[in-house]
Amino acid sequence: MKFGIVVFPGSNCDRDMEFALRNDLGQEVVMLWHKDRDLSMFTKEDCIVLPGGFSYGDYLRCGALARFSPMMESVIEHANNGGKVLGVCNGFQILCESGLLPGALLQNDHQKFVCKNTFIISENQSAPISRLVVGQALNIPIAHGEGRYFADKNTLQELDANSQIIFKYCNEAGEIGKENPNGSTNHIAGICNSTRNVFGMMPHPERACSSLLGNTDGRKIIEGLFTN
Repeated sequence: MKFGIVVFPGSNCDRDMEFALRNDLGQEVVMLWHKDRDLSMFTKEDCIVLPGGFSYGDYLRCGALARFSPMMESVIEHANNGGKVLGVCNGFQILCESGLLPGALLQNDHQKFVCKNTFIISENQSAPISRLVVGQALNIPIAHGEGRYFADKNTLQELDANSQIIFKYCNEAGEIGKENPNGSTNHIAGICNSTRNVFGMMPHPERACSSLLGNTDGRKIIEGLFTN
């Protein structure tokens, strides 16, 4: 399996993601410039990653300009053909702006940038990205100013009905509703599309993959994408 990491102007987590995938998890990685279009070296079993950062300086809206990069046309085609796509933080915002995932990421309810470790938990056994960690309270870093997930009532009902919510914020004991670092609707920290090949999450699993950092809780999240 190969991972392709799209680099936008303003990306600042692309090398973090590369290091985690290549060095911590032993995966093949290809860096992709946002102005290119060629994804012919990837199959639908491979995963394209949209990393965190401040693409295009987060001007207009977070992810709104990156959505129109030439590479995104190919990423959308890859996703529509069943290929895997993972968006983390700013990458999650780009997925929502591009229509690959429903909803939007709004300014944190406290109107401050937040950078800290937080806990998330999954009850979703059907999505590859969460299947190895169901029921586990994972300590995963966050770093965002606009990470408050929002969707209308009908969309939220569809997400629940289709098992598209992959992670929710929780406390260390795994209790949902006790901790919410940004005011996200229904404590949502990550979702997937209805066909479960496009995944978006605000917390950074790539920053929790190395024992040198004292935290490897993010490894199983990423491993779920390539472990049979």
